[in-house]
Amino acid sequence: MTSSNTGVPLSLSGRVALITGGSRGIGAASVRLFRKAGAKVAFSYQSAASIANSLAAELGGPDHCIAIQQNLASADDGRALVSSAVTAFGRLDCLVVNHGVWPSHDAPIATMSTEQWRNTLSINLDSAFGLVQAAVAQMLAQPVSGVTNAKGHIVLVASTAAQRGEAFHADYAASKGALVSLTKSLSSELAGQGIYCNCVAPGWVATEMSQAALNDPATSKKLLATIPLGRVGHVDEIAGPILFLCTPLAGFCSGEIFNVNGGAVLVG
Repeated sequence: MTSSNTGVPLSLSGRVALITGGSRGIGAASVRLFRKAGAKVAFSYQSAASIANSLAAELGGPDHCIAIQQNLASADDGRALVSSAVTAFGRLDCLVVNHGVWPSHDAPIATMSTEQWRNTLSINLDSAFGLVQAAVAQMLAQPVSGVTNAKGHIVLVASTAAQRGEAFHADYAASKGALVSLTKSLSSELAGQGIYCNCVAPGWVATEMSQAALNDPATSKKLLATIPLGRVGHVDEIAGPILFLCTPLAGFCSGEIFNVNGGAVLVG
């Protein structure tokens, strides 16, 4: 007997996605997954040119996937990146704000430098404002693409630290907490105009950014004790929810904070 079950499609054919911080970690996993779903993808990188260009070539080259070198430390930087992506592919349907910085050293609030505070918020928040502002303007101006009535999708990548806080990393937690509030504000403002804004909040994930902490036996033991699943996440386990939120299957999701942390946010 032949089964008629052909699986559940997560297709983004005909769509254009911009993914920030796409040369490594969660960003690179998202770039790969969005390409598998049929989207054309532009992604940003800061300095890893050879890695970024190799990834773009592997996923189809300039007609399907491009790497854009762009520093993201201001609103103007964010606007410039959106402009480059639209110039390359003619439109923008999905924006994934994935880039960010997490200073790995402990910085007590009593001694944290103003320079560190401003640098973290500039990269994690100011550039996100410019990205979102320019993306929304583009999405509202362009014709709808695909079978749904969605004008666009925005996914902001925050953190469990946005909801639980993080001792000695107040700069990071504050910047990511702002993204959670931004998600809710954008949903209230834009859902009625056909732009869906949601947030994915990862916990500890095995990436270059977290490598130093995870490689330290004492730190690793301490953080694993806070995760009910008993392990850190894989980048693909974060990229999957990001993709889902940009598909018609998430057509009734707006303003959602999608926790992907092995249950850690519930026990902190």
